[in-house]
Amino acid sequence: MTAMRERTKVFLVDDHGLFRAGIRSELASRVAIVGEASDVESAIAGIRATVPAVVLLDVHLPGGGGKAVVEAIAPELPDVRFLALSASDAADDVIGAIRAGARGYLTKTVSSDDLVGAITRVADGDAVFSPRLAGFVLDAFAAIPVGALDSELAQLTPREREVLQHVARGYTYREIAAALFISIKTVETHVSAVLRKLQLDNRHQLSRWAAERNIS
Repeated sequence: MTAMRERTKVFLVDDHGLFRAGIRSELASRVAIVGEASDVESAIAGIRATVPAVVLLDVHLPGGGGKAVVEAIAPELPDVRFLALSASDAADDVIGAIRAGARGYLTKTVSSDDLVGAITRVADGDAVFSPRLAGFVLDAFAAIPVGALDSELAQLTPREREVLQHVARGYTYREIAAALFISIKTVETHVSAVLRKLQLDNRHQLSRWAAERNIS
């Protein structure tokens, strides 16, 4: 008999109490909601206290926005995953959340079933986006300004630069594959090509190389 999977621990951050109540009502029997907050300061304190697997996070919050929560928590608690859940589908909001460290972005029109599925996938290390938002992310990560950096980076193809940027942000190969809609084997092939072109030996050297050039 297969053991039942333990419910994913979720912390909810949104400045609208009625929306939080709706999420609790919809998801309480399917995930473990361990806390909630309505602003940046209380969110940071609550996440530190509860250490959830996934934080459902609105991007617009009093006290600095969802980005401030991610930037405060991610270095301290790297195993906590952030899934943006917002009424906004603006490209700037989507890209800003992902650059800050969120592993996915959904609009509030998402169904309960799809939201639970997304929470599970993000907890497992996948990246999840509402379908029409994925293009924003792909466009953003393809746009590393080659001319502003150096001739080494100019050797890379646009797809190799996408993969490099994800590596620089600490994504695993599996997460890169999910974010770029390619296979893990294809990610490995691109990383090997990047290492060869930049004359580096391993992923750690590649991450250091990217950090020195402020690629993130």
